[in-house]
Amino acid sequence: MDGGITRRAFSAGLVAAGAVAAAKRSALGAFGANERVRLGFIGVGNRGDQLIDAFKVHPDAEIAGICDVYEPYIEFAARKVGGSPFITRDYRGLLARKDIDAVVIATPDHWHALQFIDACAAGKDVYVEKPLSLVIAEGRKMVDAAGRYNRITQVGVQRRSSPMCMKAVQLIRSGAIGTVTVCRCNFIRNEWPMGIGKPDDCDPPPGLDWNMWLGPAPEVPYNPNRCHYKFRWFRDYSGGQVTNFGTHFLDVIQWAIDQDAPIGVLATGGRYAVEDNRQVPDTMEAIWEYPNRTLVTFSQFNANGAQGNARPSNIEFRGTKGTLYMSGGSIEIVPCAVRVEPLAARSPLRCEEDSRQDRATEPGCERFSEKGRVSDADHARNFLDGVKTRKPCRAPVEVGHRSTSTTLLANIAFDRKRYLTWDPESERVTNDPEANKLLSYEYRPPWRLPA
Repeated sequence: MDGGITRRAFSAGLVAAGAVAAAKRSALGAFGANERVRLGFIGVGNRGDQLIDAFKVHPDAEIAGICDVYEPYIEFAARKVGGSPFITRDYRGLLARKDIDAVVIATPDHWHALQFIDACAAGKDVYVEKPLSLVIAEGRKMVDAAGRYNRITQVGVQRRSSPMCMKAVQLIRSGAIGTVTVCRCNFIRNEWPMGIGKPDDCDPPPGLDWNMWLGPAPEVPYNPNRCHYKFRWFRDYSGGQVTNFGTHFLDVIQWAIDQDAPIGVLATGGRYAVEDNRQVPDTMEAIWEYPNRTLVTFSQFNANGAQGNARPSNIEFRGTKGTLYMSGGSIEIVPCAVRVEPLAARSPLRCEEDSRQDRATEPGCERFSEKGRVSDADHARNFLDGVKTRKPCRAPVEVGHRSTSTTLLANIAFDRKRYLTWDPESERVTNDPEANKLLSYEYRPPWRLPA
C-alpha cells in the first residue's frame, strides 16, 4: 500500500465511511427523479470506454471520477467526459470520495472481486462487467458483500435489458417451441495461423503501472499480449472465450429455461492449430446438464470460421415443436415437423423409415421473427433507476455470479479432463475433491480477498 497504509486499515476505513454514507442516503431517501447519479469509473480502456458512452447518453448520469493504471486511457476518458472529474491511478482513492454515489468496474476479470467488495464496503452501488469473477469462490463473496452492505448491483449481461431477448424468453417459457431439450451457443472465428502473435517480454509502455495492473495475479514480466484487451487469452486474468462470450450466452439460456445452475459439466479441447502464446484453447467444446433435462453446449472454434448453426445465430434453442435462433439483433422461430404415427420398422416393402405421411407440423408452433436491439445504454438506464429507487436491477450480482460460475465450471472440467457433478446449493464439485481446489486461488501479497 502507498504511504505506509495497510490494506486492513484501509478496508476498515472503507467500512466506516460506507456505513456513514449508507446512513446518510437512508435519511435522505431515494434520489429525486431529476437528481444526478455521480459515477466513478474504474477501468476506462476498451470496455470501460464503451460504458462511458452508455452512461453519457443519460442526462441524470454524471461521471465524476476516473481511475485507470494506464495514463493514456485516463487522458482519453477525461477529454471525452469533459468538466473536471476526479482522476486517480488507484481505485481506493476513488472509493474514499464521499461525492461519488456508484462505481462502474470495467477492469480485467482478476480485479473484479476486490474492487467490487471494497466498493460495497465504501457504501457505493456497483455496475460491474462480466465475467463477474475469475474463480467461483470470489463470486460468492461478492454476492455476500452486496447483501451485507445493502448495495444495488448490476452485472454487464446487457441482454437482460433487451426487449427482444425478453420476448424470446417469454416465448420459450410459454411453450412456443415445446419442451426445450437442447440449447447451443458458440463463438466462432478463424484466428489461424498467427492469432494474437508471440511478442517477447519487454518493458511496460510509458504511463502503465504494471505492478498495479497485475494486482492479485502472479508476478510476471510485462508482455504486450498479457495487457489491455488481449489479457483474455491468459488464465491468470480471464477464463478465455468460454467466460468472455459464454457468460453472455449462458445467462440468456439459463434465464430462458428457468434454471440458474447445471448439475454436471464436461469439456474438452486444446491448442490445436493457432501459433501464438495464448494459455486458453483455440478449440473447445463444453456440455452442461441441467436438472430439468436440458443439455446445453458451447462451441469455441477459433481455427475455422464456418457458420455454427442452421441459421446465423449465437444461441439456438431446440424444442420439441420448433427451434428458436437468436443473434445479436434478431430472433427467429422455425417450426419442426413432428411424428404423428409411431416410427415404423424397416422392411423390404418400406425402405423409407420416416415418410412424410408420418409427420406433421405441430399445431401451436408458428414461424416467427423479430428484430430488436441489445443496448449497453438500456442496461445502464436500468442501473441508474435502481440506484435511485433502491429496487433490484435486472442483472443483480447473484444472477451474474450464477451465469459466470457455469462457464468457470467448464474450465475446471477442461482442466480435470473428466465429467464433474455439481451441487448448486453448496457450490461444490461432488465427485472430484481435487476439482474443488480450483474454485479459488491464492492472491499475490499484499492483496487478500476479505474473509
